Amino acid sequence: MKTIFEQILEARRANDTVALCTIVHTRGSTPCKVGSKMLVYADGTIGSTIGGGALEKKVIMDALEVIKSRVPSLFSHDLLNQHNMCCGGTVDIFIEPIMKRNSLYIFGAGHTGQALATQAIPFDFDITLIDDRREYMDQCNLSVVNRMCMHFEDALEQLPFDEQVFICIMTYSHPTDRDILAYCLGKPFAYLGMIGSQRKVEMTKKLFKTGLRISDNDLVRVDMPMGIDIGAEGPEEIAVSILAKLIQVKHRITT
Repeated sequence: MKTIFEQILEARRANDTVALCTIVHTRGSTPCKVGSKMLVYADGTIGSTIGGGALEKKVIMDALEVIKSRVPSLFSHDLLNQHNMCCGGTVDIFIEPIMKRNSLYIFGAGHTGQALATQAIPFDFDITLIDDRREYMDQCNLSVVNRMCMHFEDALEQLPFDEQVFICIMTYSHPTDRDILAYCLGKPFAYLGMIGSQRKVEMTKKLFKTGLRISDNDLVRVDMPMGIDIGAEGPEEIAVSILAKLIQVKHRITT
């Protein structure tokens, strides 16, 4: 039987979101003691137990709310009065979310894309580098970076999108950048940015408004030119400016 910690590691490897429920205080007769732990998955299934019955049912419900809110919380339970459990004690349970990692999609494996992928590794992103140029993809030999060497439109159809996806667009082609941007605007995301000069940005906005009828409200959601203006020069510094923006957004959505 797997320990609770082995289950947590498996959930992290699978990039699943779970909640860890720990009994931190008891008084009187209770089904489990301080330190007992249970894991609750986003689909409501559990690993281990904190005593079963009506208490466990309510803890699962609380854990699903914690997963949704991403806010750790302490819950107190009077077993007799709240749950009609004859043991009659009280239990305090601390529930903390163990969130799946944010996904970082980097479209373009040129020098800046590779620099960003490398620099983002310590910040707990699930990184995917996408490009259709085999020679550039082969230059990235980082085992923790997922690589998709295929046409960008094919990659877009395969990639999952949700509110924890960070998207950085920096391919070798301005039209390709715009095609990827237009596609991603129709998907959920935490961050969407495109690299480029101010002229490229203004041209993109004009084309999107006139040709695609994309509104200012949609375009304001896009970070372009991408990153924080630190006067960056060269791929490494530009990657730093982009990563700084990603970290800023990541902290903003988790507080």
